[in-house]
Amino acid sequence: MVEVQNKTSLIDRIAWNIVFPVIALALIGLYAIYVAATNDTSHIGTPTRAVIMQGLWYLISIAIVIFVMQFDAEQLFRIAPYIYGIGIILLIAVLFLYNRSVAADTGAKSWFKLGPLTFQPSEIMKPAFILMLARVVKDHNEKYGHTIKSDWLLIGKIIAWLAPVAILLKLQNDFGTMLVFFAIVGGVILVSGISWKIIIPLYGTVIVLGALVITMVVTAGGRAFLSHFFQAYQFARIDSWLSPATDTGSSAYQLWQSMQAIGSGQIFGNGFGKISVYVPVRGSDMVYSVIGETFGFVGSVAVILIYLYLIIQMVKISFDTRNAFYSYISTGVIMMILFHVFENIGMSIDLLPLTGIPLPFISQGGSALIGNMIGIGMILSMKFHNKDYMFSTAGDF
Repeated sequence: MVEVQNKTSLIDRIAWNIVFPVIALALIGLYAIYVAATNDTSHIGTPTRAVIMQGLWYLISIAIVIFVMQFDAEQLFRIAPYIYGIGIILLIAVLFLYNRSVAADTGAKSWFKLGPLTFQPSEIMKPAFILMLARVVKDHNEKYGHTIKSDWLLIGKIIAWLAPVAILLKLQNDFGTMLVFFAIVGGVILVSGISWKIIIPLYGTVIVLGALVITMVVTAGGRAFLSHFFQAYQFARIDSWLSPATDTGSSAYQLWQSMQAIGSGQIFGNGFGKISVYVPVRGSDMVYSVIGETFGFVGSVAVILIYLYLIIQMVKISFDTRNAFYSYISTGVIMMILFHVFENIGMSIDLLPLTGIPLPFISQGGSALIGNMIGIGMILSMKFHNKDYMFSTAGDF
């Protein structure tokens, strides 16, 4: 009888409202990968092999989630610097041991090659950075509280921990991934307690600088200046974003084909597995085009609603836990997943420029899946250990 009660208690401690939408997205991913492989075997292998390989990545990721769940807030706090350090070492190592063929295709020196598998260490760095950022903010707020001076000091600390990551990603020519880290920082700063007297002008400055960069891209003089910081293929992506119809046979081809595929699905889609428009890299970066073409507007919106439900449930768990450290982790994970979803879907429909950002839990590949699942594991840890911290104050574990 005691064993049954313990098992029931363990089951109740799992946040199934997080688990079920992730499973739903994984099943959608397996479907989309199968359809993509059926129509594009040259890129991602035969349908059976593609689905089996992705299924293995899901199994590995599930094991990682279960492992991460075992760590409570205090343990996560203690290991944060070590995990961050390992991530930095991997980012340095890939600069020397990167896959040459992948770099030739993408322009980014960000992939290891392990036998038949490729691995992107920056994806693992994302949850490691979130963990370290949560530790820095919690530790600072406990020691200094909130004044204008201490808030600026906290921003300086955040920038100091971000800088090595940003520099290494710049050396890898991986600007898309760098944007994810900026999004994580932006979200954590919002919930860190920093005064709005600092946040409003700070974020206003960022918006103005972003608009200025876009303006410079479309002018000859501005582009000449930006060429010192960006690669030619990155300018081509901006051009294809601004005017996709002007070069549909070259730099804008992938985007144009994605838009054609999604548009061809109309309201209800062409039917299960029915693909007629060729889209390059359909199984990973452009996987949303499979959903749009086969399930139409209704199916595309349904996927967005699943993501929305997942985000809402993560926010609810963060509030229920009432632990500052967990709240910062939750915010970082939410921003990571939210940015991935917004960027991937946005680039598929020409709302945003093309980047190599995958669609969480759906796109083919193991690196991004593991990184996102580590984030899910940290979220699940909140409820799993909530009984120990239900009455924690904002500064306690």
